[in-house]
Order: sequence, then structure tokens, then C-alpha cells
Amino acid sequence: MKNLIRLLCLGSVIALVSCSWVKLTAEGENVAILTSAEVANCTRTGTTTVEVLDRALLERNDEKVARELRILARNRAADRGDAIVPSTPVVDGEQTFIIYRCRD
Repeated sequence: MKNLIRLLCLGSVIALVSCSWVKLTAEGENVAILTSAEVANCTRTGTTTVEVLDRALLERNDEKVARELRILARNRAADRGDAIVPSTPVVDGEQTFIIYRCRD
């Protein structure tokens, strides 16, 4: 019985770690992720630094962490611009993006 409880607890933790809790908002859908070259004719409007948990008992998948950071950055940038460019790499679940306004 104890082994069954342990197995269920471990399974629950693994399921939680693999879930994505970050959802793209309707406003965030209007924000593109571009490269520096693609924003050459855009106006820089600021920066945003976003972070997610990069480990919860177990190390989280790097791509999943990066995907969640991009979603958070798009959501946060929506009121200040319509494009973001990553300006730092992902470090310990944190990344900074530059926000641009490209459309009038």
C-alpha cells in the first residue's frame, strides 16, 4: 500500500512538472517574435523580463521553459508594442526581451 501511495505521488509530481500553466492571451496573440534585423524600421518601446520555474523537484525541459517565457513576454508586451526580440539567453528560467512597435 505504501508503494502504491509513493507511486501515485511521484506520478502526480511528474504530471505537474510536464504541464504548461502559461497561456497566450488574445492581446498576446498580436505580438510577434522577431529578429533584430526584422525590427530595423520599428520603434523600440521598452523591455520586459519574464521568468518561470525552471525546476520543480525535477529539472524542467529547456524548450518548454523557453516556450513559456516567449508566451509570457508576448502577453506582457501587448500594451506597449506588437513585436518582441529576445535580448538575453534563458538563464535559470529568466529571459529579457526588447519590445517594439512596428505597425501604426
